[in-house]
Amino acid sequence: MVCHRRAGKTVSCVADLVGDAKFTKKQDARFAYVCPQYGQAKDVAWLYVRRLTCDIPGVKFNESELRADLPNGARVRLYGADNPDSIRGLYLDGCILDEFADMKPSLWGSVIRPMLMDRKGWAAFIGTFKGRSNEFFRIVEASKSNPDWFHLTLKASESGILPAEELEDARLEMTPEQYAQEMECSPDAAIMGAYWGKEIAALELAGHITSVPYDPELPVHTAWDLGIGASSMAIWFFQVVADEVRVIDYYENHGQGFPHYASVIAAKDYRRGDDWVPHDSRVPEMGTGRTRLETMIALGFKPRVVPNHRVADGINAVRVTLPKIWFDKYRCADGIEALRQYQSEYDDKARLFRDTPKKDWTSHPADAMRYLCMGYREIAPEKPKPKPRQIKTQFTMDEFTKAIERRTSD
Repeated sequence: MVCHRRAGKTVSCVADLVGDAKFTKKQDARFAYVCPQYGQAKDVAWLYVRRLTCDIPGVKFNESELRADLPNGARVRLYGADNPDSIRGLYLDGCILDEFADMKPSLWGSVIRPMLMDRKGWAAFIGTFKGRSNEFFRIVEASKSNPDWFHLTLKASESGILPAEELEDARLEMTPEQYAQEMECSPDAAIMGAYWGKEIAALELAGHITSVPYDPELPVHTAWDLGIGASSMAIWFFQVVADEVRVIDYYENHGQGFPHYASVIAAKDYRRGDDWVPHDSRVPEMGTGRTRLETMIALGFKPRVVPNHRVADGINAVRVTLPKIWFDKYRCADGIEALRQYQSEYDDKARLFRDTPKKDWTSHPADAMRYLCMGYREIAPEKPKPKPRQIKTQFTMDEFTKAIERRTSD
């Protein structure tokens, strides 16, 4: 469901979720509402869940887990896509993915879809577009030709839900791109406040997002965003040839320690290069007293610390470097989409974009890319070894005579 703002898509879908939970015949049924951020889920949907279930005799609420337990054994719970491990491994009978365009693209295929299989559960994707090159747009387009899916596009100019004078006032207050994206459900509006959206689009047009094979003659360097505690870690894998950067791989996980990443990298069997990490990797951790730099060295990494810099300078370094980068479109798909959607915070009151980046699922891969672009220039590019020179050892008599004559004349 691609619906304009204030169309009522969230409350209607939550009502559907609660209705299924209330009347299901399945034993211990589980229903989930997922928002890009956990705090967002609480602000957006928890009031609706409580309001729609409070008249059910025997219902119990768990405020700390944002959970409603119904007397028939069914459960409705709210989650944030910023912590996919809180969802992974469960089963679901129904699920709402609200503002799916703001979520990590792989969440559906690697986490949510497997949870619906054995229960034959359903999923609802709702929100507004953020361009055409993302998972939400792909799913919407696929749904149009699949009779097993329901599809709805609801534009403000067609729905009749909001008064005409409100829409006209909104048109005056919002930028044309904002209005087209948020009110008219346009997939062609530019992603508002995106730092590198135009540069990524230019790379696609130039053919720089393609199949980029690993060259075993060159070392593979990595650039890390080191998450704190249970947060995500993002790693770009790249090779440098002269002034060209070939990004051949990307990996990200959540809530894992360094040994996990060491085993993942070892399994890739790349020729190892340097590991670029942020300057705060030198700070000792409270639990162990060791720095993350020391932990990496103990595990066989070769960390190099990126010079401390302002975020704005790092963002500009990426902008300048992107034209020199080639991305593998398959192994780096999630990371590329994060770079496309990485954007600045928007101040609704001041009606302008702030100087600070928005903190969401795109932050970790974007930060790791900053470190790559700040560090790669210090790498001495290794060139493939030249092929051995072929020396001719057999001659005809005429060739031999001419060679003697040339040598004599020299």
